[in-house]
Amino acid sequence: MGEPLTRPARTGNPATDYSIALLTGLVRAGVRDLIVSPGSRSQALALVAAELERSGSARLHVRIDERVSGFLALGLAREGGAPAVVITTSGTATANLHPAVLEAHESGIPMIVLTADRPDELRGIRANQTTQQNGLYDVAVRSTRDIPAPDGAAGELDAAAAIALAAVREAVGADSGDPGPVHLNVAFREPLSVAVPELGRIETGEHPAPAGPDALGRETIELADGPRTVVIAGADAGPDAEEFARASGAPLLAEVSSGSRFGPNLVVAYRELLHEDTFGGRVERAVVFGHPTLSREVPALLTRADVEVIVVAPRGKQAYNPGHRARIVGRVLPAASIDLRSPEVRAWVGSWVFGSRRLIEAAEQAADPAATAPDVDKARSYDRADALAFAKAELAAVRAPITRPLLAEALWRYTWPHDRLLFGASRLVRDADRIVPGKKLRVHANRGLAGIDGTVATAIGIALESQAAAEATGAPTGVTRVLLGDITLLHDVGSLLFGEGERRPHLQVIVGNDGGGTIFDGLEVASSAPANAFDRVLYTPQKIDLALLAQAYGWAYSVVRTKGELDQALSAPPAGVSIVEVPLGR
Repeated sequence: MGEPLTRPARTGNPATDYSIALLTGLVRAGVRDLIVSPGSRSQALALVAAELERSGSARLHVRIDERVSGFLALGLAREGGAPAVVITTSGTATANLHPAVLEAHESGIPMIVLTADRPDELRGIRANQTTQQNGLYDVAVRSTRDIPAPDGAAGELDAAAAIALAAVREAVGADSGDPGPVHLNVAFREPLSVAVPELGRIETGEHPAPAGPDALGRETIELADGPRTVVIAGADAGPDAEEFARASGAPLLAEVSSGSRFGPNLVVAYRELLHEDTFGGRVERAVVFGHPTLSREVPALLTRADVEVIVVAPRGKQAYNPGHRARIVGRVLPAASIDLRSPEVRAWVGSWVFGSRRLIEAAEQAADPAATAPDVDKARSYDRADALAFAKAELAAVRAPITRPLLAEALWRYTWPHDRLLFGASRLVRDADRIVPGKKLRVHANRGLAGIDGTVATAIGIALESQAAAEATGAPTGVTRVLLGDITLLHDVGSLLFGEGERRPHLQVIVGNDGGGTIFDGLEVASSAPANAFDRVLYTPQKIDLALLAQAYGWAYSVVRTKGELDQALSAPPAGVSIVEVPLGR
């Protein structure tokens, strides 16, 4: 894997020599990105990472906040598939990675956490910046290794290279079919580093692919013809769900974060139809791809005793199974006997698709009964009254105030296949899920645990990886956009910091600012809790000046209040990193 091992002459410093062997081994095994959060105990690893950047062997990212580093690694791997390595010092630095490790664990995203530690003789005696790091992440990591402080013993460096190769294989699930985070905890004794010698360019190896479903003992089945079936696509389902729904003549209930929200069988208004006896009540079988998280209607369907549930989980030991009775398979094939032109099949899928369209049209009309599209015929008319009426209608459309649905629809409309889109865990992702039409886009969302942590950092990782990959092939680089709420942005405000020498991708952060956590307004507690207490501990009102925040961190900033301003901001995003604030009513 990669170039044959050629090791520079030893420096005589065990910490530096071991760090060279370990990090070059990781690069040869397929790691492209190294993320460093500075610290004393990890200095040898950090300095070797800097040399690997200088030699063109790896991409280096430096972040002072370890929580930011963890989610940056998550974003890089979420987009590119290769594990990124996060390097930290000892102590609380390691705990700050825990949120990203948990999300990577639940989402099946490869990651390698490389933490520096004190040697054995300094553990358990209350030495400075020393805690129990071995096993810190417990079941959230695929493996953990507590590596004794290197002392220059024979075979030590070969062992480091072997550990690197094993860590990459475990992170991508090459043997287990269960990708996720891996923890390497390396102790170092003083002296903690010496000057790193120049290293020649090391070619990045190809990381292995995850093992197939056979590694998890999951079979491939052919669907039996007969039962009325729907296909459900949750987060990260990908295009396989759409392909299967189309080949099976089944309605496709695809969440906005699924990567499957396109095609002729797509049902946008699936929530409403699942409530109806003539639609949801007639479902006899559900085939599930990905991780559905955006509605209550889907798990309610999957827990019904009269619905057969098949969950397609080609990787990952965990599988979505809210009713505890689903059949978990690795792959599913359409029924060989299905006739997509039969009246029964066409009627089943057609009723869902056209029923959804009628509901969407009715909802749009109810939201703004006075809204009508400008009459194009009047634009062509030579009558002054017609021309004036058309101009007034156009001006009214441009000046229309921004609502959540309008914001979600505009963002979706201005995003193209070479762009990337990330949804934060805010109210807005559910608004988008209710209305946006079919479109084949690369969409991301941290729905493993659906927390608001690290959303901006994740977006930066996605942007850096996707745009670097496009540049390498000469493809259009596009823009990465992230849609989030004000609380989600403020929770991750440290990610806005780019140090000297750090690459700024083409990234547009769109903030729906409704002054607090309005997602709680839609929960039962909003009607049962006293208003003052509800606002104090759940809504958490804020009045942060986002313009000043953007200025402090060196981001471009704009505020938009009308549809015309929003269209302009999304159609021509500035180069580099920018924030678009969209004030919204509560």
